[in-house]
Amino acid sequence: MGLFDMFKKKAEPEPKAPTAPDAVEAETSPGVLCAPVAGRVVAMADVPDPVFSGGALGLGCAIWPEGDVLYAPASGTVSAAMGHAVGLSTDDGAELIIHVGIDTVEMQGKGFVPWAEQGARVEAGQPILGIDRAAIREAGHPDCVVLAVSNSADFADVALSVNPETTVAAGEAVLRVTRV
Repeated sequence: MGLFDMFKKKAEPEPKAPTAPDAVEAETSPGVLCAPVAGRVVAMADVPDPVFSGGALGLGCAIWPEGDVLYAPASGTVSAAMGHAVGLSTDDGAELIIHVGIDTVEMQGKGFVPWAEQGARVEAGQPILGIDRAAIREAGHPDCVVLAVSNSADFADVALSVNPETTVAAGEAVLRVTRV
């Protein structure tokens, strides 16, 4: 070791991303979409964002989360994975947007841990995204989790299967999608 080597800053190892937790048990009946996170269910009209509440991105619901893990609401293929949101093409033909928070795109992926990549096959109840709710709130954003069926027009009905304000567990049925 040379004289000046003792003054060099040692490189710190990269922090390891948290590993995904175990899957949760999820309802897998045809036409059923499950809660991607535990929490209080609200009607889409009550989401504090006019794009979602007005139905521009599809019908569905939101959940004010109690947990920090998002689980696949149905089985299918990840069609998009963007830090704060996951797109999912379900085996039943529903195109889902699972969006964490309002305006969280501004966070540029900080506070989110992806566990499912675009193109990956996922099963209902499989962990797909870790979220840091404190970081979302510190950034000044509501942390509600929106579950929207972006191709709602392809279905006869997309409706809540629980009453608004109901507290649900991750993996519990929250929406029923009925074919035309």
